[in-house]
Amino acid sequence: MGETVRVLLTEEEVDKRIAEIAANINKDYEGEEIHLICVLKGGVFFTCELSKRLNVPVSMDFMSVSSYGAATKSSGVVKIIKDLDQELEGKNVLVVEDIIDSGRTLSYLLEYLRNQNPKSLRLCTLLDKPDRRVVKVHVDYTCFEIPDEFVVGYGLDYAQKYRNLPYIGVVELD
Repeated sequence: MGETVRVLLTEEEVDKRIAEIAANINKDYEGEEIHLICVLKGGVFFTCELSKRLNVPVSMDFMSVSSYGAATKSSGVVKIIKDLDQELEGKNVLVVEDIIDSGRTLSYLLEYLRNQNPKSLRLCTLLDKPDRRVVKVHVDYTCFEIPDEFVVGYGLDYAQKYRNLPYIGVVELD
């Protein structure tokens, strides 16, 4: 069984929207510093592109959290694979995620981070699938709401493939 990838959002559409979201973040954090937490692996492309467009002081850390493995649906079991290197207490924290699906992973992660007493805690996502939500998660910045299809590109993968695509595509299994 193979797969093909159909373009959902072009590279130009993604770039334009990231610039718009960055402008909103710059306005909201004017005069403040932001500590970005990139959720690996998928969030790295989006985090890099977003951070290049921020004009407020930025620091960055990385976490790896999983509830998927090699499957296309969330297992519901959340596991921290790589924890933070820096303390969060007193910082304006912006979690940067590639996609929010069921909400289980992000709900778990946000509660984990909230317990570290940041000054503020907000969530920014490239893609949101609200139709798949089983756990309520407040998203502060959303680039795109998308339909319930399995997407790849711009950091998102299917069994570790397609992360390097410069656009968002839909995986169609043959």
